[in-house]
Amino acid sequence: MAQPENSTVKALKKSNVARYIQLASLFRNRIESGEWDVGDKIPNVEVLAKECGVATMTIRQSLDILQSEGLIERFRAKGTFVTERPNKDIWCEVKTDWTGLLIAQDNAVIEILDDKPNAQLPRRDGYTGNMAPSYRHLKRRHSRDGVPFLLANVFVDERVCKDIPESAYTTVTAMRLIADLPDQKITDAHQVVTIGAADLETSEALNISIGDPVAKVQRVAVNQVGDLILVANGVYRGDMMKISVKLR
Repeated sequence: MAQPENSTVKALKKSNVARYIQLASLFRNRIESGEWDVGDKIPNVEVLAKECGVATMTIRQSLDILQSEGLIERFRAKGTFVTERPNKDIWCEVKTDWTGLLIAQDNAVIEILDDKPNAQLPRRDGYTGNMAPSYRHLKRRHSRDGVPFLLANVFVDERVCKDIPESAYTTVTAMRLIADLPDQKITDAHQVVTIGAADLETSEALNISIGDPVAKVQRVAVNQVGDLILVANGVYRGDMMKISVKLR
C-alpha cells in the first residue's frame, strides 16, 4: 500500500524547477533558521531521500551546492556537518521615493555588459507616454565588494543621449541619467515591483541558482511633452534587498 505524500514531497511537485535546486534551497533555509545549527550533523542521504521522495543522487546534488557555498562539510564514515550559516547581510534597499531613486548604493560598481544603439523597447503592456523612435539599450550589472546584486536593462531615448556624459552610465542610477538633463522636465515617473524567480540569464549574471527569489523592478520616466525617455527593468537578488516605504 502506497504511503501518503508528506508536505515536502507535495511542495516539490508544485514547481518545475529541478528537484536538486529546490532541495538545496530547502536545506539552506534549515541552516539559516537554526533547525540545522552550526556544528550539527545533518540526516544522512538515505533519510533525506526518503523524507523528500527523491533518489539519493538528487540529495547528493543538492548537498554539493551547499558544500560549494561553504555551508556544510562531508566526512567519510562520519557524516555531513553544518559549518556556516548563509550570509544574510540585507543591505540593498530599493527606494520608493523620487530622491531615493537618484542615489546609487554605497560602494556599488556598475559594469556595462552590453550597449546597443537604435534599439526598440520590448513589447509590453503598461507603458505610459509616447515611445521614442529608438533607444540606447544598456545591460548593466551592479556589484558591491565583488558580489553582483542587480542586473538591469536600461533604455534611454536616443535623442537625449547626446546630453548624458559617458561616465554617467557606469556611475549613476538609471533615473539619475535623465533627471539632471537641462532641457528635460520629468512630469511622470513611477516604479513597479514584482516578486519572481531567477531564470538562466539572471542566475548566471548574479551568481545565484535558477529559481531563487528575485525582485523585478521597472522604472519609467516621461518628460514634459509626453515622451517616454527612460525605461529601466531591473532584477535584484532577493537575498540581498529590502523595500522600505515611509508611510508618514
